[in-house]
Amino acid sequence: MNVWAIDKDIPLKLLLLELVHRYGENTLALNTREQHHQAIDLCTFDDPGLSAYIYTFGQNSGRYGIDLRYPISAHNNVGENENLTLDQIIEIISTHLF
Repeated sequence: MNVWAIDKDIPLKLLLLELVHRYGENTLALNTREQHHQAIDLCTFDDPGLSAYIYTFGQNSGRYGIDLRYPISAHNNVGENENLTLDQIIEIISTHLF
């Protein structure tokens, strides 16, 4: 995937570039159904039921929010992780998806 070609804001593109750098080109899948310019939905190819919804809307400049989604929706963690730094988001994604 060419990160610069997708229609997402710059902080999300920077996050995607860092994830590709750390985990490789074909490790994570980007859900293309998410059309919001300031949000992405990531999962691994092996387990699409486990995903991370990362967004920049409603956050301070340069900060991220993340919702953690599980195969059993009652376990989802929504709206509890907001205004996080890039390093914090990467740590959460690493723990959640890997």
